[in-house]
Amino acid sequence: MFKKNSSNVKTRTASQDDVIKRATVSRWTADGILFGLTWEHTRVQRVEFGSVLIQEINAGRFKLIKWLNFSSETFTAWCNSHLRKAGTQIDNIEEDFRNGLKLMLLLEVISGERLPKPDKGKMRFHKIANVNKALDFICSKGVKLVSIGAEEIVDGNAKMTLGMIWTIILRFAIQDISVEETSAKEGLLLWCQRKTAPYRNVNVQNFHISWKDGLALCALIHRHRPDLIDYAKLRKDDPIGNLNTAFEVAEKFLDIPKMLDAEGQTGKTVTPTRRSAGGVAMFSMVLLQRKCHAETAANRICKVLAVNQENEKLMEEYEKLASELLEWIRRTTPWLENRAAEQTMRAMQQKLEDFRDYRRIHKPPRVQEKCQLEINFNTLQTKLRLSNRPAFMPSEGKMVSDIANAWKGLEQVEKGYEEWLLTEIRRLERLDHLAEKFKQKCSMHESWTGGKEDLLSQKDFESASLMEIRALMRKHEAFESDLAAHQDRVEQIAAIAQELNELDYHDAATVNARCQGICDQWDNLGTLTQKRRDALERVEKLWETIDQLYLEFAKRAAPFNNWMDGAMEDLQDMFIVHSIEEIQSLITAHDQFKATLPEADKERMATMGIHSEILKIAQTYGIKLSGINPYTNLSPQDISTKWDTVKHLVPLRDQMLQEEVARQQANERLRRQFAAQANIIGPWIQTKMEEISHVSVDIAGSLEEQMNSLKQYEQNIINYKSNIDKLEGDHQLSQESLIFDNKHTNYTMEHVRVGWEQLLTTIARTINEVENQILTRDAKGISQEQLNEFRASFNHFDRKRNGMMDPDDFRACLISMGYDLGEVEFARIMTLVDANNTGVVTFQAFIDFMTRETAETDTAEQVMASFKILASDKNYITVDELRRELPPDQAEYCISRMTRYIGADGSTGALDYISFSSALYGESDL
Repeated sequence: MFKKNSSNVKTRTASQDDVIKRATVSRWTADGILFGLTWEHTRVQRVEFGSVLIQEINAGRFKLIKWLNFSSETFTAWCNSHLRKAGTQIDNIEEDFRNGLKLMLLLEVISGERLPKPDKGKMRFHKIANVNKALDFICSKGVKLVSIGAEEIVDGNAKMTLGMIWTIILRFAIQDISVEETSAKEGLLLWCQRKTAPYRNVNVQNFHISWKDGLALCALIHRHRPDLIDYAKLRKDDPIGNLNTAFEVAEKFLDIPKMLDAEGQTGKTVTPTRRSAGGVAMFSMVLLQRKCHAETAANRICKVLAVNQENEKLMEEYEKLASELLEWIRRTTPWLENRAAEQTMRAMQQKLEDFRDYRRIHKPPRVQEKCQLEINFNTLQTKLRLSNRPAFMPSEGKMVSDIANAWKGLEQVEKGYEEWLLTEIRRLERLDHLAEKFKQKCSMHESWTGGKEDLLSQKDFESASLMEIRALMRKHEAFESDLAAHQDRVEQIAAIAQELNELDYHDAATVNARCQGICDQWDNLGTLTQKRRDALERVEKLWETIDQLYLEFAKRAAPFNNWMDGAMEDLQDMFIVHSIEEIQSLITAHDQFKATLPEADKERMATMGIHSEILKIAQTYGIKLSGINPYTNLSPQDISTKWDTVKHLVPLRDQMLQEEVARQQANERLRRQFAAQANIIGPWIQTKMEEISHVSVDIAGSLEEQMNSLKQYEQNIINYKSNIDKLEGDHQLSQESLIFDNKHTNYTMEHVRVGWEQLLTTIARTINEVENQILTRDAKGISQEQLNEFRASFNHFDRKRNGMMDPDDFRACLISMGYDLGEVEFARIMTLVDANNTGVVTFQAFIDFMTRETAETDTAEQVMASFKILASDKNYITVDELRRELPPDQAEYCISRMTRYIGADGSTGALDYISFSSALYGESDL
């Protein structure tokens, strides 16, 4: 940078003051290059750029520096290359800018901004006003114009006009050219050297001699558009032909104005001039500028396409995962809906074991998949929202709500299946018990009825004596007593058979057949008994001698024998209980039975006393007994044997009951063991759920610190899994012991499982919310301080501390942040933050809204503009242009999705980039 220095100036003449005054008329500085007039006292420094040569002052002497033949034709061509875009041009650079109108138009075209409306009058002050508007705009871009006034431009001052145009070129064309932090001119020269380095016969060292044969210009064009020039056919000894080829191709295909002609560049002796160097630099600069614009446009398009490709991949992954999960639910649901009961306890217990495997092994991975699916869906929607894309709409039937409904249906069926299994196992257990009891009673009854029909059918009374008839009558009476005593057993057998039928016993046909046989036999016995009584009563009047003692023995022995049969049956009776209280009831009943044994023993002694009296009388009166009681088949030995059996069965029954007490006590320990853990785990899960509902808004620090805290919180929860597993083990032990209720806790294993799955899902969702906030922050360029401010505002207005704001609180929050809200505007904002009309605003929705308010996003219009640059301002783009300007994968991505251009100005194979750009942002179908 040249600086004004007056330390060595002591005296000046009047004429020198005039020169200095004129010399400071104009100075422009850019990247260390001084244009216009300047002075220096301490040394001589020569600075040149293009055709500009500045010679400074040495040893305190001032000399006016003039511009050296800078080509006005070159500047005119440069101006027209931009003005043609607005449908106009200039012929004389000194004259056509005097009214300021085309000067303002030029600035609008090259800057892309609107200038103030020009004055329409033709008076001098109107022209000065318009030029001043142009100069003010130049100054607003950071360019310092020293002593340039609108009057000089209006008056047609050539030097001032050319200097102003050069300043515009520096600011809007060359100033941004920088390679490895070099100056504008050096950067442009370095760029040219790099681009032409691979080409033969080209060695760029400056902007005049190095370009004289035209090969350098052709090399630049070929480097960027190899389809326009066949560089291999160019000859070093044909400079004019090379230059004409470069200028004509650039003007025809690249829209670069023909700032020089071949003769102006080479002359007849092919000698370069400093006058022509400016045109060469301008030519290179325009080509570089076009390439930079194309690369910028290509970079923007690549970024947009990369976002689209990544989003499409996430969509495909979601569809695949959703399909697999729904297919698993579809396959699993019929299995759980199958209520076909097995016929045996073993088969039903195998079904229960299969269900346990499903709960322990097959379902947990699907729970994780469902959670991951929701997280992927939320992440995808966040990315789409951040990239200004429409929300993702899954295929029909694969929405998150569809999966949630399918999952809910699965769990409802699952719960019903487990309840059915347990009910069916209880039913089969009851059936096995009843079936065994039925067989036992049937066997005892059939054993008793064996031969009774034949006995009742005998005609022995026809040839019997009176004593024998009386004996037969008493015997029949005893039989009737015995028959009546067995009526209760028959009714029990029928009741058991009916219950087996009601419980759908698998072998009910056999039970019914046996029961029917017993009932039919019983009816027949009744009929035969009545017939035999009638017959004996007819002949009883003929016989009167009755042996009272035999009869009394028979009458007392039969009921006692029946009592002993009942006692043996009860003592051997099978039982099934599920609690201490039930077994205690059986023990109480058994104790009550044992309390009746002394009285029964008295009855036995009394009955045996009758038999003793018979023996005593027979012995006393010399009666010879046959040894058979004519009234009963029961003998004293039978009574004694059965009594001994009853006494033997009592302690066995005691032992059986005590063993069941021990089993029920073990079951009770299992219940208490399960309840002790469940009563800890259940409240722990509830507490963690409540903590998670507040943790996302209570954690301080950066998002990364919040993420680390949440993941540590998640790890602590995962580490608690061993307690759940231990509870599962206790639950399995309870089920294997056929324990189906637990009065010591309100928490079932199903409650714990559901709570645990909800806890894991909730912490995963909370972590995903923070991940989405990080994604939002990084994508939108939001600072951590801004996010902290948003969080602080949200927490302040989250009155209920539940991570949500009511609409009134949200309105108050926005007002506190400087929003001036009317009813219509607030209603519009609520449609953004509460699209589903839930009546609340979540923290994620609040963050999304605030980031949309503070960050910029790419738009369809920006992508269209970028494609337009790559297409050289055409309304369509070709396959070759896409493959030349974009990376291969993204070029092919565009080619496969762009539709054919149907405009009249299109060529063969032209593609429509406008509809493609709209489709990227959901404004049309892709």
